[in-house]
Amino acid sequence: MKSHLLAGAALGAILLGWANGAAAAAAAAEAVETASVDELVVLGRGEARQVQTVDGSDLQLEVAGASPLKMVEKLPNVNLQSADPFGAYEWSSRISIRGFDRNRLGFTLDGVPLGDMTYGNHNGLHISRAIAGENVGQATLAQGAGALGVASSSDLGGSLQFRSRAPSAEFAVLAAATAGSDDTYRGFVRLDSGELATGARGYLSYSYNTAGKWKGDGEQRQTQVNFKAVQPIGEGALTGWVNWSTRQENDYQDLSLEMISRLGPNWDNFAPNYAAAVQAAEIGNNRGETGVAPKFPAFGTVYPGKITNADDAYYDASGLRDDLIGAVTLDMPVTEALRVQATAYGHTNEGQGLWVTPYVASPNYGVAGATANDSPLSIRTTEYDISRRGVVAGATLTLGDHEIGGGLWYEGNDFTQARRFYALNRTSFSRDILAMQSGAFRTDWEYDFKTTTRKFYLSDIWSISDVLAVNFGFKSLSVENQATTVVGANKTGTIKAEENFLPQIGVRFDLTPDSQFFAGYSENMRAFASSGTSGPFSASQAGFNAIKNKLKPELSQTFEAGWRYKTSDFQGVVALYHVQFKNRLFGVAVGSGIQGNPAALANVGGVTAKGFEAAADWNFAPDWSLFASYAYNDSTYDDDTRDGNGAIVARTAGKTTVDTPENLFKADLNYDNGSLFGKFGLSYLSQRFFTYENDRGVPSQTLAELTLGYRFAGSPVLEGLELQLNVSNLFDEAYISTIDSNGFAIRGDSQTLLTGAPRQVFVTVRKTF
Repeated sequence: MKSHLLAGAALGAILLGWANGAAAAAAAAEAVETASVDELVVLGRGEARQVQTVDGSDLQLEVAGASPLKMVEKLPNVNLQSADPFGAYEWSSRISIRGFDRNRLGFTLDGVPLGDMTYGNHNGLHISRAIAGENVGQATLAQGAGALGVASSSDLGGSLQFRSRAPSAEFAVLAAATAGSDDTYRGFVRLDSGELATGARGYLSYSYNTAGKWKGDGEQRQTQVNFKAVQPIGEGALTGWVNWSTRQENDYQDLSLEMISRLGPNWDNFAPNYAAAVQAAEIGNNRGETGVAPKFPAFGTVYPGKITNADDAYYDASGLRDDLIGAVTLDMPVTEALRVQATAYGHTNEGQGLWVTPYVASPNYGVAGATANDSPLSIRTTEYDISRRGVVAGATLTLGDHEIGGGLWYEGNDFTQARRFYALNRTSFSRDILAMQSGAFRTDWEYDFKTTTRKFYLSDIWSISDVLAVNFGFKSLSVENQATTVVGANKTGTIKAEENFLPQIGVRFDLTPDSQFFAGYSENMRAFASSGTSGPFSASQAGFNAIKNKLKPELSQTFEAGWRYKTSDFQGVVALYHVQFKNRLFGVAVGSGIQGNPAALANVGGVTAKGFEAAADWNFAPDWSLFASYAYNDSTYDDDTRDGNGAIVARTAGKTTVDTPENLFKADLNYDNGSLFGKFGLSYLSQRFFTYENDRGVPSQTLAELTLGYRFAGSPVLEGLELQLNVSNLFDEAYISTIDSNGFAIRGDSQTLLTGAPRQVFVTVRKTF
């Protein structure tokens, strides 16, 4: 509720600013909102870290509705996977950088923290829900060390900072419609107010998209409303934005290598064949696989077709999310030397993850004469409610050759999580799997978590000469997690992750006007998760009590150095890095994901990652450009994994970290003459392991995509009209995308894989008025 009020206050503050602001500084407001980028990709010029910035217009070459994560997919050492062509299906969406998964990366939008972007996020939301792709202005990726001021408690291995686009100075309307494979339809409309009498400007957009699953039954739907406004105040600006999103996704069935071989890569859930799901549940009961006492022995013990167990297929599953997020930012120069910025934000989320489970029957199952709530199946949910509010503030002071920066971040987060079950009828599926469920017949557990985050940072960039600058600083991070039991097994207690001195130092030296050397060192910490399904609170009360005073937060030490080169038609970067990852937390789930068994958690050693990265952007002819990146990554576990008694549970020493391809190559060939435009993209990833002992993995993959478009002109009707064709997986490659939908196993095959989408075709029409 507090976050809803804050979002409303953001809107009210902007409307008040429109009525009372000064009229003279619209240009200054736009300069505050988004950095000036001449190229679609800027390879970190002036930074002492490996960092790249991608302009938002690059995302417009992707299929409409694509996740903003697609913007950085081509950058060095980025491994982005999803079972859908949009990169937005959250159960499958995964991004890792230099072997660090999304749980260990930091994400922000306009400086507002988005949490660690996990599926069951306890402290944020996925970027695909936070903003529509058409409204993204730019994305900045730091592969190893995010800026000290990044509002994240999980940026162990780097950060990804998104900025929304600035409202246009001219009145405009953008309308777009997309149609394509598997009954994909998307509509988007945005109204830009242009500059008003006070100098204020803003935009309001609405989008709705729906796409059928490329295999099996179901659809994936999303509705978004984005609002943003900027009111100049002298040389500064007051900015506010409010974004609302609902997302409803039918899930794909998780697979194993054995299942893909036996059932085929297009195997999926039973839906819409509810009778088949009931039959399979009855057979599973009779075989003793589900833990449900059998009531109908006549179904026998032999599964139909190629099915061999209760986890081969479920009836259906889905993910539901409803988010409201907003912020107000004041950015002001106090003097010529001092500039301050402060952002107040709030976020609320309601979510459910649904599985139709054969492991818990409905309450009237087997009851004589019962005709309702009598199915051998029920809907199992994991339910989420987030209410966050926080402040991010900073200041920059220029004193001679020194640019001194400092700031703070505070966030209070209330998160409630529950596991519930909802009854089903036997004869027909009696609930809407894409609707929030109510009327549970059973609650296994419910926990309230309070997370308090405090961060402070101080830095100095010292320009020693025209060609040499050094930066040094530190951040202090403290995150306290508190759990309270509402229902179920007791999980009450407090744990804290704190490091008061996490340094960052760097140097950049201009060898020539076109050539720059950079090097940097940083230390980072990842806080514990406040969740009943991950982190220290996923253990039993006895387990938590045993580890709470022993568990250490994960730490990383990153060194990187490189060389950048830039001319009028070429820019490139090469870099080397070495990362030492300490206090690695390890937890292994027992049983299939649908059973929700707890995992044990412990510090089990470290990881050493080292490698090489290169990227180049070359305008090699009029209207033609080529972007390419390559990364070699050697990331291995330092130690065998041992339990609390010292016994080896996994022989991981020297093994490659899971989901870490050794070689990654990306290339984009672009053409744009102002009217005709297009892009051919190619991506290669080498083998990836999905077991800690490296005895199971998925083969390399090579994927291609194609974009072709035309901008019309010559008459008022044609002016501003665009037609765009997108083809994903151009050569129809069969491949496995996500390899940890249910986590990673120590060894052996595991039902944790999702196959990637086949070739799909989409057409988009845009018109600007």
